Amino acid sequence: MALNQTEQRLFDYIQKNLEERHFWEQKVRALAAAHVDDFAAGAAIDAEIRAYVIERARVVKSLSDMPVGISMRNLAEYLLRVWTPPRPKKKKPDALFEYLP
Repeated sequence: MALNQTEQRLFDYIQKNLEERHFWEQKVRALAAAHVDDFAAGAAIDAEIRAYVIERARVVKSLSDMPVGISMRNLAEYLLRVWTPPRPKKKKPDALFEYLP
């Protein structure tokens, strides 16, 4: 999975700061548990990351020039894959084939 430059900068910042990393690991796990599927969880994490960037850009110099309108969906999906166990796949119903004369 490829992250855009902004997502990569934010991910690097989170990885370098232990408190931030622990916060986001817990946040991602909680949001994943609160949603039925990874698509919904990814959307929720994306929204949280966007709000986080706006808030942290005011106080963290390395994030001050980060664009706020950019999607963080790839980062959200990456964090889901890295920090949460995979969800069990839905079982497909067995196909019953009937032979017609």
